[in-house]
Amino acid sequence: MTITDHELAIAAARAGAEVVRSRYGTALARFDKGPGDFATVADIEAERAIVAVLRAARPDDTVVGEESGRTGSAGNGREWLVDPLCGTLNYAARSMLVAVNVALRSGPETTVPEITAAASADPFSGEVFWTDGIRARVRHDGVDAELRPSADSWLVDVNLDPPFPNDPAFRAVRLLADRGFAERFRPRVVSSTLAVAWVAAGRRAGYVTDGHLRDSVHFASGIALCRAAGCVVTDLRGQPLHTGRGGLVVAADEETHAALLALVGNQFRSDADASA
Repeated sequence: MTITDHELAIAAARAGAEVVRSRYGTALARFDKGPGDFATVADIEAERAIVAVLRAARPDDTVVGEESGRTGSAGNGREWLVDPLCGTLNYAARSMLVAVNVALRSGPETTVPEITAAASADPFSGEVFWTDGIRARVRHDGVDAELRPSADSWLVDVNLDPPFPNDPAFRAVRLLADRGFAERFRPRVVSSTLAVAWVAAGRRAGYVTDGHLRDSVHFASGIALCRAAGCVVTDLRGQPLHTGRGGLVVAADEETHAALLALVGNQFRSDADASA
């Protein structure tokens, strides 16, 4: 029997998560990728495990891995985006705030491809957040539960990892110092896209980051989860993703999203201020 795309995404994410979990706390060789950025042997091995699962089931699909780049042909319009260990710095410092992300982007050549299946695995809780592009669920111990966004926690994560394409006009760190932000929400900083899945699951009220997120192996899965769960998802100016300023504001509901947009908007400087 042929495995469905969302079940394949789950299986691949689980394969990567098993490597990440088994390597945790061990001596990890590091491979420099740029200033302040590196991969570990766990990233490399987790990506290999994920790609092996995908290749076995879908040999004709393209795979874009954070560590290995693009492999395979794009002729069938199906492309897997693989982030084997989101939160490498956390992981290397023996923090368990990490995620394993797998997303399928597909569609006819005449349309803009959409994420039609995705999974984000938490290697340490054993949870896998998944979507088939319509449903949004979390699987734990073989049981699926519906993802239900909620703003009740008031918790909002702000990503402070570079790059910052809107700097100096906008810097996410200034949002944390905004008195109105602290009065309306409870700020958090979690440098892993696991926090995006938490918005879909109702464990966070919102999430804010700068950055160019089109084709992002890091964010594709979490964004797809949030959309399928019914979250409000826009760029930093409230425009559709990938059309304006860039960045991401995702919120559990319209009211929370409006409040976050207002606070984000307060941080944008005028051109004169930005050049001062």
